Amino acid sequence: MTHLDDTDIKILELLQENSKLTTKELAAKVNLSATPVFERIKRLEVNGYINKYTAILNPEKINNGFSVYCNIRLKKHSQEYILNFTAAIKDIKEITECYNVSGDYDFMLKIYVQNMQHYQLFVQEKLGVIESIGSLHSIFVLKEVKHTFSLPIY
Repeated sequence: MTHLDDTDIKILELLQENSKLTTKELAAKVNLSATPVFERIKRLEVNGYINKYTAILNPEKINNGFSVYCNIRLKKHSQEYILNFTAAIKDIKEITECYNVSGDYDFMLKIYVQNMQHYQLFVQEKLGVIESIGSLHSIFVLKEVKHTFSLPIY
């Protein structure tokens, strides 16, 4: 599928808002019957437009409301150091996002922990043992102004 029509776009927008909508509910919102909507959803999944369905948890309710962006600078820009770093952080559950970035730093992490004390322990016990890290710079989130998982669709 190389082109999304208006109905595909509407289905994707509705699913981004609420992935628990049934096929019947989606069909009513896009003025089609359930079968063609079901087929469109399956096609969107098969063609990689929909990666997965998930529940978005409230970090405060699960006692992980302290969020930090951590910029990482590696000791060297060698393949060995990059592979070491990426392998090490993949299984650290507090790290929810990791991006290889341009600029003064090599990677940017999004981290959720309970509070500042837990972040200090996290840095010492988890990030501090990764040999390829040269330095890090932490940015503490004071207030979340906008947070959405919905992507614009063109």
